[in-house]
Amino acid sequence: MTSLITYTSLGLLLMFGLLKTTEGKKDDMVYCSACMAIADELIYSISQTDPKKTIHVGGFRLQPDGSLSDKKVPFARSETHLTELLEGVCNSMGDYAVHEDPDTKEKLYKRFAPRSNGGGDFPDFNNFKFDGPEGSNALKFACETIVEDLEDDIITLFARESEHVAKKLCSEISGYCKGIEASLRSEL
Repeated sequence: MTSLITYTSLGLLLMFGLLKTTEGKKDDMVYCSACMAIADELIYSISQTDPKKTIHVGGFRLQPDGSLSDKKVPFARSETHLTELLEGVCNSMGDYAVHEDPDTKEKLYKRFAPRSNGGGDFPDFNNFKFDGPEGSNALKFACETIVEDLEDDIITLFARESEHVAKKLCSEISGYCKGIEASLRSEL
């Protein structure tokens, strides 16, 4: 009986050990690309929001003098707007494909589809590799993972910062682009 328990325990340990070693390793290129795509999509969406539009924030509590303690902030970078944008940001990952730099041969997902109001802003398709739904599914999964893991950090960053947000998010906060070649860091 003891040997059966020992063999069973040993078998379970071996099985869990194999499961751990066969788990998928995060693809640095996919996660870096997804992070940069999130930043790009948010920057674009914020730029398309009317800068004059504001939203009331605050506790709406009465002060001792009878006044309300609320204030107006620009809607484009409000927590409410950023949360709404994050809910749909990963749906645009189908507009990205693997782009191979012709000089360095480094690969990174880049947007190939023009924006709806961008007119004829088509990229050079010669360096894009369209790998079907598998590629965009991997990018979308990475995007969803990043949004889930870093939602509060993303909202805080985009609410306060407007410059170099892709670099701050993808290199400093998440670290997804730290291992990417120097030639690709110019994208950040």
